[in-house]
Amino acid sequence: MPIPTVAIVGRPNVGKSTLFNRLVGKRLALVDDRPGVTRDRREGEAKLLGLEFRVIDTAGFEDEDPDSLPGRMRAQTAAAVRDADAALFLVDAREGLTPLDEEIGRWLRSETTPVVLVANKAEGRAADTGIFEAYRLGLGDPVAISAEHGEGVADLFEAIRPHVEHEHFALDEIDAEHPLQLAIVGRPNAGKSTLVNRMLGEERMITGPEAGITHDSISLEWEWEGRPVRLVDTAGLRKRAKIEDKLERLSAADTRRAIDYAEVVVLLLDATRGLEAQDLKIAAQVIEEGRALILALNKWDAAENASSLFNGVKAALGEGLAQLREVPLLTVSARTGKGIDTLLKVAFDLREAWSRRVPTGELNRWFEDAIEANPPPAPKGQRIKLRYITQVKSRPPTFVVFGNRTDELPESYRRYLLNALRRQFDLGPVPLRLDFRGRSNPFDRGR
Repeated sequence: MPIPTVAIVGRPNVGKSTLFNRLVGKRLALVDDRPGVTRDRREGEAKLLGLEFRVIDTAGFEDEDPDSLPGRMRAQTAAAVRDADAALFLVDAREGLTPLDEEIGRWLRSETTPVVLVANKAEGRAADTGIFEAYRLGLGDPVAISAEHGEGVADLFEAIRPHVEHEHFALDEIDAEHPLQLAIVGRPNAGKSTLVNRMLGEERMITGPEAGITHDSISLEWEWEGRPVRLVDTAGLRKRAKIEDKLERLSAADTRRAIDYAEVVVLLLDATRGLEAQDLKIAAQVIEEGRALILALNKWDAAENASSLFNGVKAALGEGLAQLREVPLLTVSARTGKGIDTLLKVAFDLREAWSRRVPTGELNRWFEDAIEANPPPAPKGQRIKLRYITQVKSRPPTFVVFGNRTDELPESYRRYLLNALRRQFDLGPVPLRLDFRGRSNPFDRGR
């Protein structure tokens, strides 16, 4: 499906190029107080709170002879609008409406391209009159923004979203040739290199009873059941207070970088030693980085009172780190190879959930039901209004809820939505991020 296109239109000097630069995140278009600086259509790849689209900065719309330079520029603008999925019609909120604004409005109403009316330069009280004048254009509610200062982004996102958001995918495309990025981490001598050797079927890594043999993060290309894997064996992570040697400090930093670049991280625990505080710290770091996590109890063939040990570790994980309650806890033996196939199947399943996108319509139907079943609280008798939710990225799945007074939502309600979201869309134990954003209309301030 081709990427959606949004054209920015308006009379000269209303801030079209400033908004263009803001959306593409670069200073690609020249900006100057003089009108007519932009003459040709300029295009760029835009991102707005996770929405991706192509944006076109057009020349200022002027009422001139079609054969003149301004007239030819106007024809280019008209062509850009007709080819676009949506048009952003900018007016200057500080100056108020002009006859040319009204002419452009009449022209846009005659076109079939959806129009989003944007009142730019809306910072401060001086813009209020211009914002309310914009209603006269008959193009719906104006979105109040300041392209220069980045104000009103949430409302602009809301207005553009219906015209440019993709609904055709439920999973970020992962190329079949793209290897699973799998990092093996843990304390020294947990058996990481032995596990890697067993996976590869060869003595690729040096192993032994001495702790800390591996200094560098070693990346290895491999296949499991015909599916590519990039396996990373890392140096053991000890408590910071015990890291005295400079080489070990560098090794620890290298391991943390491996976590950053992984998709799924296996934290290997030594079943003969149980769960230690350092294991929880490593797990917390993996989750903080937004990586999918598997906990694997190694040396299971040598464990005593296995059932009691497993249940004890499971309970300790829940007590030590709440977000670990749902993380898969598997048993493996790097020495015999038992449990490795299960571990890899779970890793691929986790990557799929970690990469998943939920179509916006489906997401908001669930959101409405969840709010109806358990409405937000009303602190001091004033109800918190939650309006809609959108997924702004995956890997890990990241969602934003828009509403008003979202900063007053109690943590318990945020957890309710997060847990319900995880259950509804079968997102499993992967890290989820749920942010809340309030309205940001500059002319609402102080009222």
